[in-house]
Amino acid sequence: MWLKPEEILLKNAFKLWVTEKDNEYFVLQRRRGYGEGGGGLTGLLVGTLDTVLDSTSKVAPYRILHHTPDSQVYWSIACGVTKEEIVQHWDWLQQNIMRTLSVFDSSEDVTSFVQGKIRGLIAEEGKTCLVQEDDPEKFREAHLRFEKWFELPPGEKLVTYYSCSYWKGKVPCQGWLYLSTNFLCFYSYLLGAEVKLVISWDELWRLEKTSNVILTESIHVLAHGEDHYFSMLMHLNETFVIMEQLADYSIKRLFDKESFQREPLKKPTTLNVMFVLFCFHRGLEANAKSEQFRTFFRLPKEENLLEVHESFLWVPFSHFNTLGKICLSENYLCFASQDGSQCHVIIPMREVKSNKNLQRCLTLKMINVFVMKAIRGECQSLINHFEDNPEDVTLMVGQKDSSKAVSTEALMTVFHPQDVENLDPKMLKEKMKEQSWNIHFSEYGRGTSMFFTRKTRDLIVRGVPEALRGELWMLFSGAVNDMATHPGYYTELVEQSLGTSTLATDEIERDLHRSLPEHPAFQSDTGISALRRVLTAYAYRNPKIGYCQAMNILTSVLLLYAKEEEAFWLLVAVCERMLPDYFNRRIIGALVDQAVFEDLIRENLPQLVEHMTDLSFFSSVSLSWFLTLFISVLPIESAVNVVDCFFYDGIKAILQLGLAVLDYNMEALISCHDDAEAVTILNKFFDSVTNKDSPLPPTVQQASVGNNDKASHISVDISELIREAYEKYGNIRSEEVESSRKRNKLYVIQTLEDTTKQNVVSKLRVTNVRFSASQLDELYNLFKRQHFLSCYWTMNSPALLHHDPSLAYLEQYQLGFQQFSMLFSLLEPWAFCSIKSTLSLWVFRLIDENQDGLINFKEFCCALDTLYTGSFTNKLKFLFKLHLPPGNLSIKLSGRGKVDLQAYLKQWQNEILKKEESIKDLPRINQTQFIQFSKTLYNIFHGDPEEELLYRAVAHVTSLLLRMEEVGRRLQEPSSPPESKKPANSTVGEESSTEESSTTPESSDTSSSHNSQDLSETEWSFSFEQVLASLLNEPAIVSFFERPVDIQTKLGLAKVAQLKSKTNK
Repeated sequence: MWLKPEEILLKNAFKLWVTEKDNEYFVLQRRRGYGEGGGGLTGLLVGTLDTVLDSTSKVAPYRILHHTPDSQVYWSIACGVTKEEIVQHWDWLQQNIMRTLSVFDSSEDVTSFVQGKIRGLIAEEGKTCLVQEDDPEKFREAHLRFEKWFELPPGEKLVTYYSCSYWKGKVPCQGWLYLSTNFLCFYSYLLGAEVKLVISWDELWRLEKTSNVILTESIHVLAHGEDHYFSMLMHLNETFVIMEQLADYSIKRLFDKESFQREPLKKPTTLNVMFVLFCFHRGLEANAKSEQFRTFFRLPKEENLLEVHESFLWVPFSHFNTLGKICLSENYLCFASQDGSQCHVIIPMREVKSNKNLQRCLTLKMINVFVMKAIRGECQSLINHFEDNPEDVTLMVGQKDSSKAVSTEALMTVFHPQDVENLDPKMLKEKMKEQSWNIHFSEYGRGTSMFFTRKTRDLIVRGVPEALRGELWMLFSGAVNDMATHPGYYTELVEQSLGTSTLATDEIERDLHRSLPEHPAFQSDTGISALRRVLTAYAYRNPKIGYCQAMNILTSVLLLYAKEEEAFWLLVAVCERMLPDYFNRRIIGALVDQAVFEDLIRENLPQLVEHMTDLSFFSSVSLSWFLTLFISVLPIESAVNVVDCFFYDGIKAILQLGLAVLDYNMEALISCHDDAEAVTILNKFFDSVTNKDSPLPPTVQQASVGNNDKASHISVDISELIREAYEKYGNIRSEEVESSRKRNKLYVIQTLEDTTKQNVVSKLRVTNVRFSASQLDELYNLFKRQHFLSCYWTMNSPALLHHDPSLAYLEQYQLGFQQFSMLFSLLEPWAFCSIKSTLSLWVFRLIDENQDGLINFKEFCCALDTLYTGSFTNKLKFLFKLHLPPGNLSIKLSGRGKVDLQAYLKQWQNEILKKEESIKDLPRINQTQFIQFSKTLYNIFHGDPEEELLYRAVAHVTSLLLRMEEVGRRLQEPSSPPESKKPANSTVGEESSTEESSTTPESSDTSSSHNSQDLSETEWSFSFEQVLASLLNEPAIVSFFERPVDIQTKLGLAKVAQLKSKTNK
């Protein structure tokens, strides 16, 4: 590799380097301790020094230096991993540079020419590279070390690297942490002790920052039941964020196929990949910031953070400038204060108008944003204005009439219209709430550009008026922006999904009448039809989620207060942004938030933790709280107040309320004796919750299940409960909740994966697989890793194309032929199947029960179980069937016409379903197939200590079978004269099979077909019974197949070799 010329003083360097070649202008050197004469104490010391100092010499122990005869200064210009590589560079210099140097008169001109030529070579190699890193040369060297040390497939690319200490036990190892697209790697070399660690990101159970007495601050990684600690990092927070992002991308693959296509690093199409790698590093940091930006301001997933600048915002209602940050994305300009005022505003670019006249802008209906710096982003019209008037920039937003108010026409207005004339005390209080909000709108703006302040939250806690609920839900959730930017989208979805019949639509029809059945709106066709359209349209929009239980309950409440299209966009906001991964087959998002809830219980309710050490009870009882936002446990008139808070504060509001519920019932829960009693206490509490300010009539309000016992419990007003939740637990920050979500997500998903693995192992143990549970556990880990390895670097692999996390656990992870052959070659007991060989293909086809071109774990294990623990008869039967269709599909059966593949597939399927397969039902093996069968036996026996004895046994069995067939033919045709050619031909076939015992099946296809055509008129065949009986007479063969093979050793070797297997794309 050519290096950017760097000056080197060699006064003491010759102690570490040995000169191999030199001439007037160049020197080729080898690092001491490497190559010939390496090792010993010198090698240990030099190796340790190279690792600690991050020297390129550790992986590139050869180098070329440039010098001139009259100078003691040397310049490094090239390095090499192998001697062959460095010699190529040396030869190029000899052929292309040496002749030219003789024309220069001065040493300075020689050095300048050489340096310019080397820089030109580097530039030529990376002419498409636009790297803007501070030191791309260092990164190139680091990437070289990464490839050399860890020997991962070429498709694996380094993202970044850091110097750190890795704690192995109580002793720290100073080395280098390498973070790549799919793996966390560490390397250290100290005085001959080499430490090498490779962990796949999707194998992490915990990733967190920790500190203790010894380690002031470190990163803790839990994988495979082992704890790993990395400390002494110069940029620990930056390192942790990148690790968190990489782990998050990888862990999503376990349940989301589309995460492979959403990889931040796409495969480069140019020769130089360095720019892509650097962009990936920066892309991770930018993605983390954009994610926080979208979450805080509730923006669509398409928005990315482009610019962030400190600025002052003139707050008209307070008459002073608020310090904060202005954030710009493609379509939104947002501001968030930093002075504790909790003030933020969202300005859609579609509603921005510029005005140079400041005097006309100073009104309460407008927001004047004074930008401290010129903002450079995507909005060219704003940029031009900013550049022309940097000191006079005004954005007119937030005008009451600038954005159309969201309509609140909904089912509630149809089934419960407000009686303006009859104003009872509750309606009067409702009108007072509306007046409070109208005053708020006049001061803080109304619509998409309204100010969000503490006062807004106070009004939310006190309760949202029925007439404004739909409008505010749309505003707080960000759904108003989705609907504004997608006009007509919902109508198109309804038309496209109309009349479709899927599993999701069937489930929707089943649950339609279970959605708030006591409410009049859903006792009529009007409400039911609207609910059907919204749910069906969403299932059509997002087939990955489709329909999940609890979506019907949530959508019913949304339809009560929002128009049909608005309810649809609210559902989109909830399912895709506010409650990510909640509504899928494994409800992962809800389980993650339950884990967050448990952490908050430990932190805020220590008395309850002391009494109930097992907090899994709260996980089970709180699942419906999270999935339905308390709608399923609270009366509808109280539950909508909870939904108000949820749309404003997100999941934080649900967590706070959950803590408040447990705190309110603390004494009763501590005194209960079992879980059933605790459930009863909580149910009675929820039945006693009321909304004293609700203007809804009794016909609309939900009847409580425990209404008979209500008199024995003091009623609790929902507004008071929510207010108490905010007062006691309002200090919980949304950033802390998101951080806890990420931390617990790894553990939750890995727990689900571990449960899946245990189910698979238990299922296979029931099906008479004779491997132990621990062996099946290791096999599953290898199979699962092979599945994902096929997805990492081969984007069009069959396993990835058919990857479906919604399948049953036995079908989730599958292998295509290429990945199967690689794993099978590592695990099969006799080394008779090389990677991608024809024989390996036949094994693949044989064990592929449903003939879908993919092997699942059950099929894989059953095949290995037969080969490792099966009887002699079962092992031989497997090899016999291997040479018949569907294994050997390339062979045509002579004399039977065209092969009926469907008949064979049905036959093999029926055989698999049988617990005991009759050997009499197996088809006969013909001439060509038998020759292949004999060659397979020779391949199996190759390399065995008794190889010659086994070869002779196979030859004897072959000869015996041929003679038996000849005798049989003579008995069937007694009048026919004997044919002298037949035994000769048979002998030739026998000899050819013996001579070619070490050849692959591919090489024998042509000759076998030729023999088959020559003997088509007198073709012979054998039954499995004949082959079995003949082989049973050979003790050497029987002993070979009955000899136990240690699968544990194979598993250990496979773990090491699996990652080093190079795939041919």
